Amino acid sequence: MLDDTLKAQLQQYLALLRQPIQLIASLDDSETSTDMKSLLETIVSLSDKVTLDTTGNDPRKPSFVVARAGDAQGVRFAGLPLGHEFTSLVLALLWTGGHPPKVEPDVIDSIKALEGDFHFEVYMSLSCHNCPDVVQALSLMAIFNPQVKTVVIEGGAFQKEVEERQIMAVPMVFLNGQVFGSGRMSVEEIVAKLDTGTADREAAKLDAKDPYDVLIVGGGPAGAAAAVYAARKGIRVGVAAERFGGQTNDTMAIENYISVLETDGPKFAAALEAQVRQYGVDLMNLQRADKIVPASEAGGLVQVQMANGGTLKAKTVILSTGARWRNVNVPGEAEYKNKGVAYCPHCDGPLFKGKRTAVIGGGNSGIEAAIDLAGIVEHVTVIEFAEQLKADAVLVNKLNSLPNVTVHTNAQTTEITGDGSKVNGIRYKDRATGTEHHVELAGVFVQIGLVPNTEFLKGTIELSKFGEIMVDAKGHTNVPGVFAAGDCTTVPFKQIVIAAGEGSKAALSAFDHLIRH
Repeated sequence: MLDDTLKAQLQQYLALLRQPIQLIASLDDSETSTDMKSLLETIVSLSDKVTLDTTGNDPRKPSFVVARAGDAQGVRFAGLPLGHEFTSLVLALLWTGGHPPKVEPDVIDSIKALEGDFHFEVYMSLSCHNCPDVVQALSLMAIFNPQVKTVVIEGGAFQKEVEERQIMAVPMVFLNGQVFGSGRMSVEEIVAKLDTGTADREAAKLDAKDPYDVLIVGGGPAGAAAAVYAARKGIRVGVAAERFGGQTNDTMAIENYISVLETDGPKFAAALEAQVRQYGVDLMNLQRADKIVPASEAGGLVQVQMANGGTLKAKTVILSTGARWRNVNVPGEAEYKNKGVAYCPHCDGPLFKGKRTAVIGGGNSGIEAAIDLAGIVEHVTVIEFAEQLKADAVLVNKLNSLPNVTVHTNAQTTEITGDGSKVNGIRYKDRATGTEHHVELAGVFVQIGLVPNTEFLKGTIELSKFGEIMVDAKGHTNVPGVFAAGDCTTVPFKQIVIAAGEGSKAALSAFDHLIRH
């Protein structure tokens, strides 16, 4: 189950256990149960602080609980937590065994203060790179608050359950039997959703902060680079980010960032945050900007009003709010989101194993998605609006070599159809003849590019017709003291390395503004 290298690494981690823990397994005669028992026996063999009890009688079989010795309650894993979730298992072992999590103390305090009965069920897939954050957040909550119960369910091992609950996207979280949320969520986001007073407390904290020399709005590669370059000048720097790491959190493989041979998005995002924190930057995560007030209208300092009601002040501001996946905006898309309409083939592709799917979009992301899906699903239909695919030739050649892919170019998606509860097809029009066609399928993956996160700037900052922030060669906007960088701007080519360079440039421009004014 685990190779020698992984066993050695796991043994080192288990040496950090401060108190004994037990694994309580509920098994049946399935092959997955056999594999689970083997995995648990391996864990026990690597530490004298871990014991195994195979007499569990939970109705979900195979499953096991990670609990403190003498306690039957803990984090339950239904199915094998391997792949991306092996780290989640290791952390559950460590945290249950008393090893402190790398989480701010006030977050732990907020978890402990939650009152009520919270029974969470989180469905994940082993190939989903968004799932571990949610799994680990809910595991942490169950370990530090006895009123929180968390079950982590591997969808592939419980497909009947997945179909009955019509789960077509992961991570999918249920709370006390009702849908709580889907997609990536941090522990702070989950706690804030449960504790309605969090927003007011956060707003008061923001209001109380002293003005910054440079305030960066957005925490992707552009924002992180701007923070590092500004902080190295020895000035007061803050970052207010809705989700630190930005789009890189949703990127599977990164192989074109110079000097980094290969990494994945979540690791890259974590490295960005670690470097920013190393410079003592005031990092405010889960903060969405709602309005910007120029210094000329706000008494000499730029004001950034946040969605929670708080206000931050600064001598200069760098906008690096990035972009998000563009919607196709046809009937059925919103209605069937997470019910067959998806945006992440790596996360949700395994849920459509053996089924027919479509990809809307013929650029690099769309063709990469189609290639990825073709190895999992029965058939992939690619629909591209232009007269030819726009992806790189090497990707198009690979796509054309696959036997279970059909490509329609010069085709306009007109509707995503469904039966009221889930997707059952897609309708498109041949732009050359005007003929409409309907393809029966179970899932539609939308991959048609990005839209900048700049709606809150309308009427204050000059935007292009595409909603991008207009910047000059040095990152200046039309408002003095306000700069912009990255995918939210008019700079061509939306790439991580370009965003990082533009963020650095904007920070240098902001510092130049400070010393001249």
